[in-house]
Amino acid sequence: MQIIAEIILVLAILAGIEIYREVHCFKRTDYAIVSEKLNIPEGKSELEVRREMENIASKNQVFKTIFRGAGAYRHFIPSIVNSVISKENLLTAYTPYQAEISQGILQSIFEYQTMICDLTGMDVSNASVYDGATAAAEGVAMCQERKRHKALISGTVPPYVLEVVETYCFGNGMELEVIPEKDGLTDKEYLKEHIDAQTACVYIQHPNYYGNLEDAEEIGEIVHDAGAKYVMGVNPISLGVIKTPAEYGADVAVGEGQPLGLSLGFGGPYLGFMASKEAMMRKLPGRIVGETVDHNGKTALNHILYCFVWRFN
Repeated sequence: MQIIAEIILVLAILAGIEIYREVHCFKRTDYAIVSEKLNIPEGKSELEVRREMENIASKNQVFKTIFRGAGAYRHFIPSIVNSVISKENLLTAYTPYQAEISQGILQSIFEYQTMICDLTGMDVSNASVYDGATAAAEGVAMCQERKRHKALISGTVPPYVLEVVETYCFGNGMELEVIPEKDGLTDKEYLKEHIDAQTACVYIQHPNYYGNLEDAEEIGEIVHDAGAKYVMGVNPISLGVIKTPAEYGADVAVGEGQPLGLSLGFGGPYLGFMASKEAMMRKLPGRIVGETVDHNGKTALNHILYCFVWRFN
């Protein structure tokens, strides 16, 4: 029966759908059209569908504030923001790669990079990556060296960040070890025992997934005493009241940019910010926009650095 149905399908493609008009022995799943009316509702207009969906949605309980977004929360966005970012001198219809006709978008990126450096205390910022989890994974990967292939990551980071970092490490041949949590914080004794000469970096999140502040300064000292790099994931809004990653001794600072004023957008993706010390600038992935002057001596913006990162296996 299956063979016959497949033959009919081929013939239908060649001769048109009319070949099915008199076929009554097969179900629709057998590639034939049945003559009886299907038991499905009649079509509705756009307005009718909208009203029905609104009726269903009205049964949801909507809270003004929620705290279980795991990094994605509803933030107040001043109405002037949309007006500013839509101004023609900041928004151009060309890609940033066409510098001569895209000074507006390049200026937006340049101002963004400057703000990220101000917030994190770092020396240089790239023009962002896909999302916060990707930024964390890239931050770990850029610390890999010829004789250092191991990364330690705190068990207090968000689960989705850990998953992405695991994927990256699997792809580039890095060994990843999870530092267990102890009372909602990174177990520092475990870190001291397991960090070694093969460790490229240690990644923690501050505040962590549980909302606790890590002992970031002491962790940084432990990491640097072992000759490894220190990567911190941070909430950009928190940097207005707590120390910057630079003050904790971090070599790389990464995070999710959604708290800066992006709408929830059904959970993302948003943008991942990355910043580092000048010594690691050429390992930053992506591109960096910088300020220069044109042949007339006027201020101009351009891509000053494209980073191609070597991975050592």
